[in-house]
Amino acid sequence: MPIPIPEAVDENAALARAKGLQLRKRPIAYLLSAALAGGFIGVGVVLLAAAVGPLLVGGSIAVKLTSGAIFGVALTLVVFAGTSLFTGEVMFMIQGLIAGTCKLYELVAVWIAALVGNFVGSFIFSWMVYQSGVLATRPKPGAVAPGFAWVTSTVAGKIAATNGQLFWRAVLCNMLVCLALWMGSRTKSDTAKLVLIWWALFAFIAAGFEHSIVNMTAFSLAILNHTADWADLGRNLALTVPGNIVGGGIIVGLAYAYLGRKEATTVSLAGTPASASVPEPAYAGSTWSGAR
Repeated sequence: MPIPIPEAVDENAALARAKGLQLRKRPIAYLLSAALAGGFIGVGVVLLAAAVGPLLVGGSIAVKLTSGAIFGVALTLVVFAGTSLFTGEVMFMIQGLIAGTCKLYELVAVWIAALVGNFVGSFIFSWMVYQSGVLATRPKPGAVAPGFAWVTSTVAGKIAATNGQLFWRAVLCNMLVCLALWMGSRTKSDTAKLVLIWWALFAFIAAGFEHSIVNMTAFSLAILNHTADWADLGRNLALTVPGNIVGGGIIVGLAYAYLGRKEATTVSLAGTPASASVPEPAYAGSTWSGAR
């Protein structure tokens, strides 16, 4: 049985409190955690380039299905290795804000720190991959390098997309990513978490939605390969970051914070407030006043 929604909201709100505290007390540790998350998402991007690139060059119709089937490794690494990914922090911190376990300034600080750390990790990982030459490998002399063919094609599509397309694709993307994290928070089974992550990421990658941190790696590889520039990445992030916030923070985080809110009193059958109050959540010093 899934954990009840109010209990899952409690756990996420407690997590938001812990993240705000970690950033305040150990900022370097938080930034390191975020940098690792950026690199782990990069693993998924490079896997796509290496595995799907040959299919793309060969004109296979299996490109989208294969992409969706293999990208779950990225969020799996983030979740089970215990790192801080911006798109997940969007949901956790909003639920903490509504529950009263974190302040607005802590939410903003965590989001900014996660973005900075994710970018640093994404770029360092991209640089390492570029230096390794794995995506420049050609099946034979004079042939196209399938890995960089995928990077170039993918980034070109993102550059060609309109502002509205990028924004709404980002909304839809993080709705699915945060649904994976939200559903995962409602189960204690690691196997169930893996299945939920796989299905949600299959949907977002196969459909072609926009994940701001994924784009950090994709554009970094393209920039290093001289097929995109920093202005292209800046435009993309200016649209996908707000879209990810709306999709993960408002559609999923805020919606379930409301669905899981706790009332201050119970109501008797006669319609008058009963004397018993709702028990406090498991974490100390918390309040649900912000949810009402």
